[in-house]
Amino acid sequence: MNTYLEERLQWYDYNYRIGNALITDKQFDQLEKNLLRIDPKCNYFANKQSHPLPSLNRNSIDEFLEGLLPDTRLLIEPKIDGIAIALQYRNGTLEKSISRNGKDVTSKITEIQDVPLNLPVSGILQIRGELFAPNRPPNFSQRIASGFVRAAAGSPEGISFCGFQIINGKLNQYETLQYLKKLTFKTPAIKSCNYTSQVQVFRKQWLDKKLFTEYPTDGIVVKINSRKLQLIREKSLDSYSNWQMAIKN
Repeated sequence: MNTYLEERLQWYDYNYRIGNALITDKQFDQLEKNLLRIDPKCNYFANKQSHPLPSLNRNSIDEFLEGLLPDTRLLIEPKIDGIAIALQYRNGTLEKSISRNGKDVTSKITEIQDVPLNLPVSGILQIRGELFAPNRPPNFSQRIASGFVRAAAGSPEGISFCGFQIINGKLNQYETLQYLKKLTFKTPAIKSCNYTSQVQVFRKQWLDKKLFTEYPTDGIVVKINSRKLQLIREKSLDSYSNWQMAIKN
């Protein structure tokens, strides 16, 4: 039974990544939970952890906030619906761009106007962001971005890149976004709160279409601002191992 379920999840996941979602996020999450309960050590979860750009955790926001002090500073960002891309610069020159599953898409990404080919930096700088289509519904945004990356030829017109994380950085999340702006990257709008109880306020604003309406979103992302706390959670083996969480409904 678990072999069949694992194969179905892989099939749904593949279609989702190419912009052809076959089931809802809620249905997919439930199937993942079922497989995790049946066979937590199966290849599906091992391969998922090995992805260069793993998906954001989508467990209960209550579970995510557990263990945080009530006044922990959090940043709320739009969950832009597109495809995840990582950029690597070496001594200021764009060296490589990879998709979520590790495919080299450098030749396509260099066509995107929002992606600078050279930066005034030294050493290695790794940036994570989202390739998306502004002014389009979320599902179309993902489909357009995915189609552009997969196609042998095609126009980059109407496609943007938004940077929101320095993978090998030491700055907190707010400072990271400010630094990316300084480097001329587009960055997401943010909301800040110092109380975990305020997260639900922003969630309701998004559901009521009063927040982040300038982006094609399918949710919001809650992030711990402190880099120190981020690293503590990244290295944790217990339930509190994530420093950012997607809320989709």
